Amino acid sequence: MKKIISISFIVMMLLSLSACANHQSDTVAARAHKTSTSKNIKKHTASQMRNLTGDYWLLSSEVINYPDLTKFTNLFIETSISKNRTYLKSNNEVLYTFYSSAGMNHTTPTGTYAIQPETSPTFYNANEGEGANYAVSWLDHGIYLFHSVPIDASGNYMTTEAEKLGKQPSSHGCVRLSVADSHWLYQQANLGLLPVGTPVIISP
Repeated sequence: MKKIISISFIVMMLLSLSACANHQSDTVAARAHKTSTSKNIKKHTASQMRNLTGDYWLLSSEVINYPDLTKFTNLFIETSISKNRTYLKSNNEVLYTFYSSAGMNHTTPTGTYAIQPETSPTFYNANEGEGANYAVSWLDHGIYLFHSVPIDASGNYMTTEAEKLGKQPSSHGCVRLSVADSHWLYQQANLGLLPVGTPVIISP
C-alpha cells in the first residue's frame, strides 16, 4: 500500500508541473475488399465529425461510437498541430478523429514519442492558473499530456478556453481534447488497451 501511495503521489506531483503526436481483380473477394475499404473511408470522413458549436467540447468529436481497441493491432496516435486534429490509427487506417488543440507559439515539441505510465483523473497547476481532467502522459513523464479542455481552481471547465478546441492551438504545450474524448483515452490507457509504448507522433 505504501508503495502504491508513493507512486500515486509522485505522479500527481509530476502532473502538477505539466506545461499544461494491386492488381485490379473482378473476383468476388476483390470486390468485397474494395467495398469494405470504401466503407472504412466513408466512416471517417468529415461528415462524421460533430459540429464545432454549442458545448461540443464536452462531447465526442465524432458522432459514431469509439472503436473497440481489442479488435485492432499496431495502434498509434498522430497529432497535427496546424490542423487541430488528433488521429487514432491502426496500420495507417484512421480509427477515430479527435478535435484537439496543441501548444501556442510552438510550445508542443514535434517528433515521435510514446504513451507513458503516468495518468491522472485530474490535476491543477497554480502557476498557470488552470488544470485539466483525464491526463495521459506522452513525454517527460507527466509534463506533456493528452488531457481535457482546462479547468479552473474550482474544477469548473473554462468555457472561453474550451471553445478554442479544434480551432486553434491554445495550450501551454499539452494536447487538449474534448471532455468525452480525453475520458475515453484515459480509460483505454488505464485498461491497457492503449498500452505504454504506443507511438505518439506530433507533427507541425
